[in-house]
Amino acid sequence: MNKKFLFVLSLLVMLSLMLSACGGGATSAPAADEKIELRVWGHQAPAFNAADQAMLDEFMKQNPNVTIKYETFPWDVFIQTIQTSLPAGNTADVILIPGGYTCRYAAGGQLLEVPADVMTLDAAKEMFYAAPLGGQTCDGKMYGFPAEYNIEYGGAYVNPALFEAAGVAYPPKWENWDAVIADAEKMTTLGSDNVMTVAGLHYTNSDQLFTYFLAGILEQNADYFAEDGKHFNFNSPEAVATIQKLMDMAQTNKVVDPIIFNADSEWVGESFAQGHNGIGILGSWYAGDAKLAYPDLKFDYVTLPPMMGSDYKFASVGGWGYVVGKSTAHPEIAWKLAAFMGADQANVLAFNSTSGTVPAMKAVAADPKLLESAPFIAATLPLLDFGQYQGNLTDPDQLAYEIVYPTILDAIQGNLTAEEAANSIHEAANAMVDAAQ
Repeated sequence: MNKKFLFVLSLLVMLSLMLSACGGGATSAPAADEKIELRVWGHQAPAFNAADQAMLDEFMKQNPNVTIKYETFPWDVFIQTIQTSLPAGNTADVILIPGGYTCRYAAGGQLLEVPADVMTLDAAKEMFYAAPLGGQTCDGKMYGFPAEYNIEYGGAYVNPALFEAAGVAYPPKWENWDAVIADAEKMTTLGSDNVMTVAGLHYTNSDQLFTYFLAGILEQNADYFAEDGKHFNFNSPEAVATIQKLMDMAQTNKVVDPIIFNADSEWVGESFAQGHNGIGILGSWYAGDAKLAYPDLKFDYVTLPPMMGSDYKFASVGGWGYVVGKSTAHPEIAWKLAAFMGADQANVLAFNSTSGTVPAMKAVAADPKLLESAPFIAATLPLLDFGQYQGNLTDPDQLAYEIVYPTILDAIQGNLTAEEAANSIHEAANAMVDAAQ
């Protein structure tokens, strides 16, 4: 073997070692027996936590080299935690993140894109409904698996005892919104001091006023986005008409006292569980928590008609979704876990059944086993194809909870006209957009 050949061979070996060391930026797959610890974050909700823990236990059983630390936080603490930890790169490997948050952190580079060998976006479009998948899709890229379809629209809890006491037909079969109001008026009860003790219809919660404000605009075949797709058109005639409708139900029909019944006082879920409202507008997700906290509570969950039109149209925040933080040391196994929880049909069925959430996965929504354990979800299933992702709202929480909800509640309480409320929302929402640019 001559010196020239040895030199070339040595050079090739060195080059090979250098390429192996660099790896093109890829993370090598862990060995089958390598001990791995993953952290999973979620918010504290009994039904959600029970469903997630069952899946985590099964994953660890199937992958004995993996240990999972499941950490949950109260809602406010959870939001603060992800807001500070994700940008700092100090976060859990897998996070069950609220709808509307995924693209905010994906745009900041804090989340990993779903690898194509785990699932492509085209495959996901076949598997999931458009609205919840939209919450996990940013600029044509998929960043998570939707765990559920967040739908605060189109359904209500009904109390059979209050219907019977008021002589109202049960279960209700409302042909239009006027029929809903008529039944609600019969169940509204005042005490001897003329203070409302039972609201016939409780709709003055934060999520509901926001959801029905957007839905009311869409039901009238209008759009709440301006032409640039970033700013808003919240002072349109359709927006004003929707706010006026929400005002009339309290001020003219008097089916709720908005001073007593709102997000801070007599919150709709707890109020309903205490028998303080006959019709409580709230997402079906609450049923899972209600069954755990109030096992003797008798209720049904029924479909509401459209409020401002003849056809169902609504916007959804998307829904909770499983994402993987960019700082994870084990992206391959983290995505394996995320897909196990969010894209395995049997696991998704178990999660939606246990948590009482509406499926984001089409096959689960069509599975008869879902209604065996969560019959109340039946009221929402016919509506799922009519929802759309809410779009880029810049800061969904600020828009919903600091701008739309308090302003519309103020109008319902008699402090603003519908036009004044619409103009106030329009100006504040667009100022929010401008401040973020």
